[in-house]
Amino acid sequence: MDIRLASEQDIPLLHELAHRIWWDHYPAIISEAQIRYMLDMNYSPENLRTQMAQGQEFWLLETTDKAFGFIGISAEAPGQYFLHKFYIDGNQQGRGMGARAFQLLLQHYPTAETIRLKVNRSNFKSINFYFKVGFLIEYCLETAIGQGFVMDDFQMLFRRPSP
Repeated sequence: MDIRLASEQDIPLLHELAHRIWWDHYPAIISEAQIRYMLDMNYSPENLRTQMAQGQEFWLLETTDKAFGFIGISAEAPGQYFLHKFYIDGNQQGRGMGARAFQLLLQHYPTAETIRLKVNRSNFKSINFYFKVGFLIEYCLETAIGQGFVMDDFQMLFRRPSP
């Protein structure tokens, strides 16, 4: 397994992966209407292009024959990053791929002191994964995202251990 920095040429692949992974994972957590809304809001080719232009870096998770997930991360300040996206195909989960991908990501950001993320409070599988790789819950938040939808999240924090 490896991670590779995505380029604009990878936008169709990121779009396809997001739709496949979200429709597999999120119907048990949020409504189908909210899934459609959030996919349109965050994963249309135009919006992916905009996110890249605004400094979000996308990393494709790959085996020798195909991509099975992706990560989106951006710098907030020196040493501080925000993990916007961390998605792995359900067929690859539970095999250590997520933990390996996170370690590879840390290697690409050696100056990262902290990484924050938001995760749905009902997304127990992902929350447990984030605990496993060293994240802690900072606080709960509710964010209106439009069209009457609300995200009920935990903000989580990872602090790189001192050498």
